[in-house]
Parts: sequence; C-alpha cells; structure tokens
Amino acid sequence: MKYDVIVIGGGPSGLMASIAAAEHGAKTMLIEKGNKLGKKLAISGGGRCNVTNRLPQDEVIKHIPGNGRFLYSAFSVFNNYDIIDFFEGMGVALKEEDHGRMFPVSNSAKSVVDALINKLEELKVKIRLNTTVKAVHYGKDQHTIILENGDKIDTSAIVIAVGGKAVPHTGSTGDGYAWAKKAGHTITELYPTEVALISNEDFIKHKTLQGLSLRDVSLSVLNNKNKFIISHKMDMIFTHFGVSGPAVLRCSQFVVKELMKGRKSVDMHLDLLPEKTEEALYNELQSSLEENPKKAVKNLLKGTVPERFLTFILEKHNVTEELKAANLGKETLRNIVQDFKGFTFKVNGSLPLEKAFVTGGGVSIKEIVPNTMQSKLMDRLYFCGEILDIHGYTGGYNITSALVTGRIAGMNAAYEASFTGI
Repeated sequence: MKYDVIVIGGGPSGLMASIAAAEHGAKTMLIEKGNKLGKKLAISGGGRCNVTNRLPQDEVIKHIPGNGRFLYSAFSVFNNYDIIDFFEGMGVALKEEDHGRMFPVSNSAKSVVDALINKLEELKVKIRLNTTVKAVHYGKDQHTIILENGDKIDTSAIVIAVGGKAVPHTGSTGDGYAWAKKAGHTITELYPTEVALISNEDFIKHKTLQGLSLRDVSLSVLNNKNKFIISHKMDMIFTHFGVSGPAVLRCSQFVVKELMKGRKSVDMHLDLLPEKTEEALYNELQSSLEENPKKAVKNLLKGTVPERFLTFILEKHNVTEELKAANLGKETLRNIVQDFKGFTFKVNGSLPLEKAFVTGGGVSIKEIVPNTMQSKLMDRLYFCGEILDIHGYTGGYNITSALVTGRIAGMNAAYEASFTGI
C-alpha cells in the first residue's frame, strides 16, 4: 500500500498536518506510537486545552522567544486567527480568557481532540495507533517507513511531527532527531524551557518559604554584570527545591541559557510590589512607624507583603516580634524595603528536560523553508511542531506554533506528493 503523505506523530502538529494533507487531496496515513491521539492537547491548559492566543500576530510571535520570527512566513499563510476559525468551523466554540488565551467553551480538552479525530475520520485518513516507527529510509522517488514489526510502507512525502523531549509520558521521547540527522539535518543543543528552577539557598534548603505563593510580582533574570535580561510580572511559588509558577516558567529559559555558558549560578531579582517605587514605599512605611511609635514594627508592616515573607525578611534583619516602631533604625527600614522591592536569590539549575513543559533546541530552522516547512536538504520531507528549534511561553503560544507549522507542512507535503505523480 502506497501513500501520498505519511505523518509520524499524533500530537497537535501531527493532527493538523494530517488534516491539511488530506484536505489538499493526499492519501494520508497518521502513525502514532501511543494508544491515543492528542495526548499533549488533552493535558494542555490544565486539561481545558489552551488552543491558541488571540493577541495580535506580532505579540504572539514576541511570546515565542525561541526563533518565533521564523514563523512570520508561515503566519502569512495560516495564523492564530485562522486557528480560531478552523476550530469554530468544526463546531468547537471558543472563549477568550486573560492575556488572550483561547479555550473551548466546554472547558474540556476532549471536545478539541474529538473534533480533530472526527475530522481525520471524515477525511478518511488512515490512523495507526500503538505503531512504532523503527527507521525512515529516504529514496529518490519515494521514502519508506519501517515499523518495529518489520512492515514497510512507501510514501511520496513524510511529515515528522514527533515532538521534542519534554513531557515524555505523552510520547515525546526524542525519536525524531535521529531521522532528521539521517536526512543531514543539524540538531541544535536541547535544553529545558518552561521549567521549574532549583536553588541551593539556605531559605530553600530549610523550607522557610516552601509553599508560599506570590501574586503579580515582578521576577527578573540578571546577567553576570547584574543587568536585567528579562522580567515577567506574574505569579510564582516557592517549592521544596526552588521556585516555580508562571513567572518562573517564563524566566526559566533565560536562566538555563546563562547556566549553559558555564555559570555556576544565576541571580534572580524579585519585586513583590512592582506598582510602587522604592522611595514611595519607604516614605509610606516610615510615616506609619513615626505615627505609631509604640506599636510593634511587625504589626505596622503587616499586609504590605504576605506574612510569611514579612517574617522571613524581618528575621533576616534581626527585627524581633516585639521591637517597637520608635526603635527601628532608618537604615534597617531602608534594607527591609529593598528586600520587598528587590529580593535577590541565586538559582543553580532547573528540573530536567523530561520535567519541562517545552523543549528548547531541535531541528535547525536554517535548514527549513519557512513558508512550507520543507527540509532544504531532502526532497519531500517536512517538519512541524516541537521537533523544530522553536519554543514559546506557555499560554497557547507553543500550540499555536505547532498548529501553524503542522498546517503548512501537511498542505505542502500534499502539493509536493501530487507533483511527483507516483
């Protein structure tokens, strides 16, 4: 049995590539080694499936710091607004939440996955689950997929959509890198992004702040010259091993890249009150202390920052529970305010790639045609999704990249297969 297009990988990009190939007239097969399609979609957005983001195109690309600009050509063919139309056209009503994130009205990822599977069936895409690809043989006129059971399937074009190495329980175990290398492709260094960070600070080791969540703080990564590389204003949490939460995930790739340069640790700067200047906060607290000289400092500062953080900072500056406002030196207050506005701590690493949400690195985009997702090194070979060296923040950006590159890859694989005339 000979196919026009075979798509390997049943995640977001593979599902979209299969649909696009079949819609453009290709006899299509989708091969997935797991027992289900769309596993990563099913767990995205906390099981509600954050299908894309409604921000303007330039903003979406800005939220894909890992080579997002490469996507401009693809976006000119199929973009985040087309993704919204695509799902709504299949009967999946979407709603917008904070920061432009788009979710199904049903609040269930299942409705998204089911719609994609129904579409595949409607388009008569041959689906093979529990099927492991052992090798890919590239030929002049056709390529051959060799399965683990020894079966060989010929195809005009191949789309590799097997993901990276993050979230391996969904099937992303890095299988595709070997097939890309065999075609002559470069795999750039792989590293975890959107990942929790590890710290060896005493307050982490002693679990002083473990479980403390901070809302709407500004978290920054400093370079070796103490200059800000990136800042994100979001929530975060202290854990038993370090820090996590949305602000940390967004900062993580910048920390990891600094550590990849050989640094032993990277400084992070935490501003608990980004809406206030240090001077304004100092004056406000100083006035409160002067007006209430007999009250305990701790009681007067309560409510400025979360209580556990306040206790931690007061202990750091040797301010006892009983100390009265009249007895607090101005310099000590200044130091306390500096910690509220610029608490600096060191991080020493991240959780491993397997525990990350997204893989950094992958098939070099220099070797991919940006408006078709075709390999520049091998005829009738296409890549899409996380196997490419493209990565974004969480919030619908990686799925947008996967769906857009999948659409373009599938469509162009179908075109090219039809020209081969086999």
